[in-house]
Amino acid sequence: METDLDRLHAAMNAAPEHDAARLAFYDRLADAELFLLLAEEPLGDTIEPALVDLEEGRAALVFDTEARLAAFAEGPAPYAALPGRVVARLLSAEGLGLGLNLAVAPSATLLPAGALGWLAGMLGQAPAEAAARPVAYGPPAGVPQALLAALDAKLARLAGLAARAHLVAVTWEGGGQGHLLVVEDALPLAEAALAKAVSEALVFSGIEAGALDVTFLASGDAALGDIARQALSFDLPAAPAETAQVLSPAAPGTDPARPPRLR
Repeated sequence: METDLDRLHAAMNAAPEHDAARLAFYDRLADAELFLLLAEEPLGDTIEPALVDLEEGRAALVFDTEARLAAFAEGPAPYAALPGRVVARLLSAEGLGLGLNLAVAPSATLLPAGALGWLAGMLGQAPAEAAARPVAYGPPAGVPQALLAALDAKLARLAGLAARAHLVAVTWEGGGQGHLLVVEDALPLAEAALAKAVSEALVFSGIEAGALDVTFLASGDAALGDIARQALSFDLPAAPAETAQVLSPAAPGTDPARPPRLR
């Protein structure tokens, strides 16, 4: 079965001179659930990745489906299912590289330690908070297609965190102008995650010196009607009625507040 990473990897290889294709692949890698092959069963929140020695250095092995991990291991094997961003942070902190789908898929890729450190650094960029008052809204204009595509893809992966988002041109008090993404009906405590996702969409779109502000409004807010009439809007998918159990019962990482430790 072809996966998102297979498709984006093929697009990246077909256009090696295009940074946007490469960044889209890394962005999806960060958001994907990855299955990290372990040397042995986890011990509490501590995991020991299975490592291989390659020309580029030592690397851990991850797969974007359980079936691909089992095919590589030629049978059942211990693993931890973790977001790609968590894997990147853990491995880069140890100076390790990452082998994705090696020998089992067309998206087989090796990220040496330096490349993985770059990805972890990109993901570590946090959006800055600011206080400003909008005085006028208008239709978005001149927004690069790469950013629109990155926003659409990123928001589509945030099922259930908000109802929709509206992109508008904005004039700030004092005369400054720019673009604003208004997120409607965000879940409590989800605002930081949504702002981070929008920041990453901007970073991985490849737009140099780009800026996009984010704010949050409830559906009953008086300003939302004027905004929605002029905006380019994105509907976020509804949360699934039932969340599938995707982690093995023994795998760490089920609690985002307690990420696993490497041994």
